[in-house]
Amino acid sequence: MSTLAPTRVQISPLDAPLGAVVTGLDASRSIQPEVILQLKQALRDLHILIFKNQTLTDQQLFDFSAYFGDLFVPLDETPVLASAPGVTPRVISISNTEGGYTGTGELQFHSDHHWTPYPSSGSLLYALEIPPKGGDTYWLNLNLAYEALDDVTKARIADLQLITYNPFLQRDTPAPLYRVDRSAPLVSPVYPHPLVRTHPESGKKFLYLDVSTEVELVGVELEEGSALIAQLRQHLNQPQFYYKHKWSVGDVVYWDNQATLHYRESFDSSDRRVLKRVSLAGSRPF
Repeated sequence: MSTLAPTRVQISPLDAPLGAVVTGLDASRSIQPEVILQLKQALRDLHILIFKNQTLTDQQLFDFSAYFGDLFVPLDETPVLASAPGVTPRVISISNTEGGYTGTGELQFHSDHHWTPYPSSGSLLYALEIPPKGGDTYWLNLNLAYEALDDVTKARIADLQLITYNPFLQRDTPAPLYRVDRSAPLVSPVYPHPLVRTHPESGKKFLYLDVSTEVELVGVELEEGSALIAQLRQHLNQPQFYYKHKWSVGDVVYWDNQATLHYRESFDSSDRRVLKRVSLAGSRPF
């Protein structure tokens, strides 16, 4: 039987719009209840937690993740990364090696599983191999982005519902940034969510919008909706809202998927980048 990890951990906020580094914790060991509560409160307030110098098996990564919630399991009709009907891997290889996902290209700012009825509440990503250059990940604070909007825009978007279309469904042509052809039949159910989302624990409001996924505003004329989304996306993509994380082997980053977007730089295809991810179940956005 493993001994409990020490109760003294240090949570040091970054000099950045979000995030903190956690030291004094070994994620491979059992953790005291007061430490788990401390970490949950820090995530609620700071949105991402960075655990340095960890050495974990897949099972240990999953066990550590399970302190913070249940595994995210998509519906068969709403496929996500690495899913197949009736199959949801507990630990997913985010790598450019055999059996891995996401390759080496740039990944624009997004939140995971936005198009599902119950998007994941968060994810943990563990670094095993890191390229010498590129592949850094940025996290964006959606609460700061919302609060920086002017009052007229806040009032305009307060009650709007947004459909985010599933990027994992095959298409004959590249998906547009805004759904133009509304006559095209849908091959999967869609789930409108509030454009201004309220955090289920903190009560903070967030601009719940990805930067480049195909979307549509419910009940808004095409031209008006397309222009509004373009305006909001331009507002989102500003350096004062995000933190850039340069990975080191042994890093575990736990982020609140409800409160952030994340982006990945491209990297050279001749270099290896191997990380492992666990995603946690979420609730219906409101």
